[in-house]
Amino acid sequence: MSLDDIHYQSLTTVAKHIENRDISSLEVTEAILSRIETYDQGLKAYTTITSDLAIEQAKKADSELAKGIYRGPMHGIPIAVKDLCFTKGITTTGGMTIYADFKPDHDATVVAKLADAGSVLLGKLHMTEGATLEHHPDMPEPVNPWKSDLWTGVSSSGSGVSAAAGMAYATIGSDTGGSIRFPSACNGLTGVKPTWGLISRFGIFDLAATYDHLGPMARSAADAAVMLQTLAGWDAKDSTTLTAPIPNYLDELDGIYGARGTKIGLDWDFVATDADPVTIGFFKDAVDMLVEIGATTKPVKFPSVDALLENNMAMTMAETAAHHDKTYPSRKDMYGPGLAAMIDSGRNATALDIGKGIIERYKFRGAMMAMFQDIDVFVMPVFRLGTPTWSEVRASVAESFDNIGKFTSPINATGNPTVTLPCGYTEDGRPVAFQLVGKHGSEAMLLKVAHAFQQATDWHTRRPPGF
Repeated sequence: MSLDDIHYQSLTTVAKHIENRDISSLEVTEAILSRIETYDQGLKAYTTITSDLAIEQAKKADSELAKGIYRGPMHGIPIAVKDLCFTKGITTTGGMTIYADFKPDHDATVVAKLADAGSVLLGKLHMTEGATLEHHPDMPEPVNPWKSDLWTGVSSSGSGVSAAAGMAYATIGSDTGGSIRFPSACNGLTGVKPTWGLISRFGIFDLAATYDHLGPMARSAADAAVMLQTLAGWDAKDSTTLTAPIPNYLDELDGIYGARGTKIGLDWDFVATDADPVTIGFFKDAVDMLVEIGATTKPVKFPSVDALLENNMAMTMAETAAHHDKTYPSRKDMYGPGLAAMIDSGRNATALDIGKGIIERYKFRGAMMAMFQDIDVFVMPVFRLGTPTWSEVRASVAESFDNIGKFTSPINATGNPTVTLPCGYTEDGRPVAFQLVGKHGSEAMLLKVAHAFQQATDWHTRRPPGF
């Protein structure tokens, strides 16, 4: 196997070659580290590059294979994790200067699971401050490899950039209001925001604990399935994790036949309101393709999000304030203005505000469960527009976060799983994506449908020009 384009080969392809010993993990790891050295100075995806550890882990993976020990499809695969995941003895900042010197004495469960699966840790990925909307003023902002003025998505910005530019085969992101889906959409990736509780959150910096989801970001549904298989499952260290058995997500993929018989719910009034015609055009084409490969559509009414969105932010910010209670306001001078404003809002939220939020959250969750009585998947865009520029995002958020979070934050409130995947690129080079939303615990079905779509299209195979 040639090393010339190894960085853009699929995780599953590279895994098979490593298993067969056509190529070594060390060769692959050195190739990706070289690519990081070449491109990351400009793209700024990594906050910490763990070259020595990566080489050590790659050599161990190769040594085990030589002895007949194979841990599965993550064995010897170079990956990276968002910098809110604790890594023993390795700086973990959470995007915050207040933790610039913090080196945990233990690994996050997700990091430990990846190590147990034989993967190679390339490093830690830049993120917004505390997983909010903006990077700390003293921290670098990752650059979108598709176009430098485009938004990278928050807060898993480095996770999106690194995978898109061939500087990791897959990454871990986190999603509180859209931060797996936004960077996946902005960078042309496939991202999984799983059912809340499917993946342990032990050993991470929370933003808002009951909204936070960890999940994989990769360049295809098959690659994301391999990562999800490794990360999912009950964890004794996290009492909120689910105890349901975990299917073999990769084995359950069914090629182009995976969408056959799937009942897809559509609410054109909801998805098309205030949306850009070009974005909706790509979205309609995606739906048509799903029908062509065997899915059926059914008109449904998506539950009204108005009352939820009106009350949701108070709860989110109150949870954020609770997480930072030990260091804010006592060390307020170390916080950037964006995160500080969120914490102040959370500290000022009243019991009445939070009570209303809880009520509306559970009412909306119930309405979502009812909608899925008649369908398997609900499809909707990620943005009302194609990938926005930084200036467009900031102008929209200045009015309301709901301008960009309409299609994402409600699904954090309910904990339903989603798969985000690319479905087009505008004439000026902006990636366009859509998301599949399912019932709790339906990740295998969502990935099967996403994989089928990707067998019939080539959007997920496009790569940023110049990289």
